Amino acid sequence: DEVYKVAERYKCTVVLVANKRLHIPVNPLFQMEVVSGGFDAADDWIVEHITDHDVVITTDILLAERCVKKQARVLGPKGIEFTEDNVGMAVANRELMQNLRHMGEMRGGPAPMEKKDRSLFLGKLDQIMQALTRKSKT
Repeated sequence: DEVYKVAERYKCTVVLVANKRLHIPVNPLFQMEVVSGGFDAADDWIVEHITDHDVVITTDILLAERCVKKQARVLGPKGIEFTEDNVGMAVANRELMQNLRHMGEMRGGPAPMEKKDRSLFLGKLDQIMQALTRKSKT
């Protein structure tokens, strides 16, 4: 919902990519792109179509890494922006956590979203959108 509100404010297109149709608000700015059900098909579509003027919002660290390499801005749902400086560490941490879960040392996933996470996300998304707006004017 937050993404749609910010997109309306900045008059920018949102493309939701998935392997099945999902409900999105009716608005000409919002598009649904349904890809084949193949493994990573949605990720591959995103990486193929993004530019350095795009923002990708994802929890998928490996997708984030691929998008950062294409110079897109990448934001996690808790307001953490992935950059060339931190995405490598995020990938390494993901692998470590995956190994710990596999060995039974850890259970569960990430902590649930809190109000402060939502606030951080909105603040960072707005900051990114302002920067991209300035960039497109130059």
